[in-house]
Amino acid sequence: MDVENLELEEAMSLLQTELEAEPSSGAASGVVQMAGPDIPALREQLAVLVSTGKAQEAIGVKLTHEQVKRLSDKDVEKYVTRYKTYVGSKTTESLIDSFIFVAANAVGHFVKIKDIEAYQKELRNDYIINRQLSTLAGQLALTCGNALSVASAALITAKNFEYGGSQGQQDVEQLPTISE
Repeated sequence: MDVENLELEEAMSLLQTELEAEPSSGAASGVVQMAGPDIPALREQLAVLVSTGKAQEAIGVKLTHEQVKRLSDKDVEKYVTRYKTYVGSKTTESLIDSFIFVAANAVGHFVKIKDIEAYQKELRNDYIINRQLSTLAGQLALTCGNALSVASAALITAKNFEYGGSQGQQDVEQLPTISE
């Protein structure tokens, strides 16, 4: 993994930490006060994003550290919201691609597929499949949070298995049989 990707992952990690922070509760009056966004922390996240050189890609604006310092609170919130959307989109895209790759190759293990890459592309471009997998990935992100990284690692690992070929069949044929 190159330095840029590591820096982007660090920025994403900071954002995830911010998303998992719980709002503070109200005083003894029993009224729950909604804490406003922690603008200094959000501004710091933007500064980290600027440091990675990925601000243009992630939020659509090329910013400098000086510009981040001068942003209004409203603009800080706007850009962090854009960044959250970007991260969510990239996460969803990665999970969908990995799932389709693994599923297509698993199916290909049992059924002969003419062109596995064309099959994967067709699955990836299908609106219904893409929409449902996007919804599933979003639900996983909301319910599993940090465990989503484990699921992603499992899918990446599965993508790197060697699928198909006659070796698997040979292994099955060489298994001893149990006689009654």
